[in-house]
Amino acid sequence: MKKLLFAIKDYEYLAEKVMACGTFEKGQIEVSTFTDGERYQRILSKIENRDIILIGGTVTDQATLELYDLASSLVSYGANSLTLVIPYFGYSTMERAVLSGEIVTAKTRARLISAIPKSNRGNKVVLFDLHSEGIQYYFEHDLYPVHVYCKDLVIKAALKYGGDNFVMASTDAGRAKWVESLANDMGVNAAFILKRRLKGDHTEVSAINADVAGKTVIIYDDMIRSGGSIINAAQTYKNAGAGDIYVITTHGLFINNGIERLKSSGLIKKLISTDSHANMQAIDDDFVEVNSLAELICSVI
Repeated sequence: MKKLLFAIKDYEYLAEKVMACGTFEKGQIEVSTFTDGERYQRILSKIENRDIILIGGTVTDQATLELYDLASSLVSYGANSLTLVIPYFGYSTMERAVLSGEIVTAKTRARLISAIPKSNRGNKVVLFDLHSEGIQYYFEHDLYPVHVYCKDLVIKAALKYGGDNFVMASTDAGRAKWVESLANDMGVNAAFILKRRLKGDHTEVSAINADVAGKTVIIYDDMIRSGGSIINAAQTYKNAGAGDIYVITTHGLFINNGIERLKSSGLIKKLISTDSHANMQAIDDDFVEVNSLAELICSVI
């Protein structure tokens, strides 16, 4: 019997792509909103003894609760197994407390997901390019976390645009290890920017660890919010003599006109992102290339 595939509203676009690359049956739900803003959900498909896949990123608090409510009910109605596919795990940058009293929201969200009742054969959560590898260990009880790396997608895009002589680069030393791993796999040099903190949030560039003069530079970051740090990094590499600059990210949020900011900077030739975040579903701009996670999801589930 085919696995039943469900999705929360924000991720119906990705569920359709996954349906096209796998042998699944589409799960049917009814969703509406009461006049007071509360959400109504009803599962229309027969659930008992079925293996269930549920796609939903925690892109907003509302989406997180929709995912939790639906997942809990799928188990309550007799799911044989439950696999949660979370393409983008929100609050992943809040994986630790820096200041006293800060709430580690990545951990509280993981605990919430972990509170979903256990199905007959257990529950699994599939996560993609987490900002911090330790986040997967925040999930508790009998929920089995699987951290999937999107390295093959990143490498494919880098080789497509990098040509014969490019440097794989990061925005700062914080992502240097991951970028170095990508560079080693492709047999190219890795570059990162060394910064010196001056006062408060103010920093200055003290050095770049590799020669980028005359070379294509491909900047990778796991997540881009507004694009400010990407623009600063691109300017630094350009000042050091870089040729064409491309940007690759797994999770493109691009809030506050982030795409337009990157485009209008005049520093970046092309922006490549996956469709892990709901903000990427309706992008129509030649400056942006969107590569779907669908086939990777199919291979995992």
